[in-house]
Amino acid sequence: MSRLPLVDPNQSSAAKPLLDAVTKKLGRAPNLTRAMANAPAVLKAYLEFSGALAGGVLPARTRELVALAVGEENGCDYCVAAHTAIGGSLGLSPDAMLDARAARAADPKAAAVLRLARAVVVKRGRTSDADVNDARAAGVSDAEIAETVAAVALNVFTNWFNLVAETPVDFPDVPRLAARETSAAGASCGCR
Repeated sequence: MSRLPLVDPNQSSAAKPLLDAVTKKLGRAPNLTRAMANAPAVLKAYLEFSGALAGGVLPARTRELVALAVGEENGCDYCVAAHTAIGGSLGLSPDAMLDARAARAADPKAAAVLRLARAVVVKRGRTSDADVNDARAAGVSDAEIAETVAAVALNVFTNWFNLVAETPVDFPDVPRLAARETSAAGASCGCR
């Protein structure tokens, strides 16, 4: 049971146009957006931030890999399930998505982006020169570094939102990594 009610996308409210736009794009309004719709400003901020990054230099597939790494690091089953589904629709292989959850990738540049993303999360933004230089050495541009930090921020927001709201997962289940199996049991969204 969600701690925040899931707003019905068919009801008349200030969030209806936002939820209608999500439904038009995705074919439905996922529970995350329905929970955010309790505060239309929050849903609007999320959609605008996500939309802005979609027009940036990081490819969609890389953004999904970052989302998986961040979701895993924050222990948010909702986001890991959602981004596994989205990543699959973008052609990412199950192995690539599993690797991303551990901040690994076969492509050296993508691997460097994932290492930087994980460092931003783990170090709460206080990355070292070595973290940034590792990314640069792998060919990650300054624009890509900036967008990696932004993608981390967006995903930390959705992870934490789901943790607080205990958003019910409405995407196919994704098995937990072995390291997360031993963590304390979470709520209905499986978030830790």
